[in-house]
Amino acid sequence: MNSAMDGLPWHRRFRNALAESPALWWSFLYFFCLLSGYYVLRPVRDAMGASSEVEAVFPPAMIRFFAGHGIPLKELILQVLSTCTFILILVAQPVYGVLVSRFPRRVFLPALFGFFIACLFGFYALFHSHIPGRGLLFFLWVTVFNVFSVAVFWSFMADVFSNADAKKYYGYIGAAGTIGAFTGPAITRTLAEKVGLANLMLVSAVFLTACLVCIWRLRHWAIQREQKIGRDNESAMGGDILAGLKLIVKEPLLRWLAAMVFLGVGVGQLLYNQQATIAREGFATAEARTAYYAGIDIAVNVLTLVVQLFITRTLLSRFGLLPVLMIPMAALLLGFAVLTASPLPIIVGIVQVVTRSNEFSLMKPGRETIYTRVDRQWRYKAGAAIDTAFFRGGEITFSWTYKALSAFGSHVVFGVGLLFAGVMTASAWRLLREEKKLPSERGTVEKS
Repeated sequence: MNSAMDGLPWHRRFRNALAESPALWWSFLYFFCLLSGYYVLRPVRDAMGASSEVEAVFPPAMIRFFAGHGIPLKELILQVLSTCTFILILVAQPVYGVLVSRFPRRVFLPALFGFFIACLFGFYALFHSHIPGRGLLFFLWVTVFNVFSVAVFWSFMADVFSNADAKKYYGYIGAAGTIGAFTGPAITRTLAEKVGLANLMLVSAVFLTACLVCIWRLRHWAIQREQKIGRDNESAMGGDILAGLKLIVKEPLLRWLAAMVFLGVGVGQLLYNQQATIAREGFATAEARTAYYAGIDIAVNVLTLVVQLFITRTLLSRFGLLPVLMIPMAALLLGFAVLTASPLPIIVGIVQVVTRSNEFSLMKPGRETIYTRVDRQWRYKAGAAIDTAFFRGGEITFSWTYKALSAFGSHVVFGVGLLFAGVMTASAWRLLREEKKLPSERGTVEKS
């Protein structure tokens, strides 16, 4: 059946998939709205990180503290932002653990998105007021919003779809996110200098409100699947609020998955910091930097969409995880080898686009199919811990690593990146070996 479907044009395959699974339509809309809402905000966040105006980013007390200790805050903007983000993630992770442990899914999912929407109205007022330090608060919040909202989305998808369905549909769902990730920066690029940054908060809030509607509609199919496989995922799952981190320590598959995410974020951070240097030197205003980052996002999302529509489903359905993990690894190794030899700005941009598009179109959908074969403690707790603590841990570690290595020049930065890309490839290979040991969906046992 898969080979017959693969012979059809992509639009007919997608139409047939929608006819097979009404839940796919709502999942498609959910991820489109989620990533549209986020990508409206991401260029604003990135422009804050690339700013050289410390007064717009940090509160006066923080500026005075660094100045009093002789620390050049202007040269450490991204590193300080990454450090503050990691600290906030460590605080937020136990709070999230309490939420998913004590409340059923029908409560914590709407509550989480309701909180995010309320925050956007707060930022609308904050950007209108031009309060010093608003950049720090916004940068932190957008980052936390992204990692938790996307982690919860994929955990919920594993409640809705079986492993076989995930291999057929996750490429399409990823494509919905890519279309949203294209739409968001296009909106921002069009409106940023016309309506101002504050009004972009309201645009994002509209998209997140649509996500709430999709969550409500998808609950029906999640319950149906749970009844079919004999699980009750509607009740509160209970357990230790730090159960996710304990599972990662205990389970080899989760350890290699965490290692791969940590290193993937790390090598990406080396590129991101170099890109920030280029933006800081090349653009004078926050609006101009915002438009630049929006352009990069558009290039990433165009390539991602092409891969998702024409390649991802075929690779996952026919060959499983091997190609969707190892093809990006080969591209990453090649990209960093080229950068080590010739770290030109245009090559940095090209490798950034290819690396991010591979993550979104192949690696992320591939990794998420694993969670359809395990219980919800793995999905909502261990999965969220990997996507938050380990993700941001990689970001802060390699942000400061970049700062230390940059003194020796770009060749050294990317040479070290090539080394870590090799370690990441080894982690991906070990993950593939552990994934083969997982039972089939019906044979999955609860682990806690």
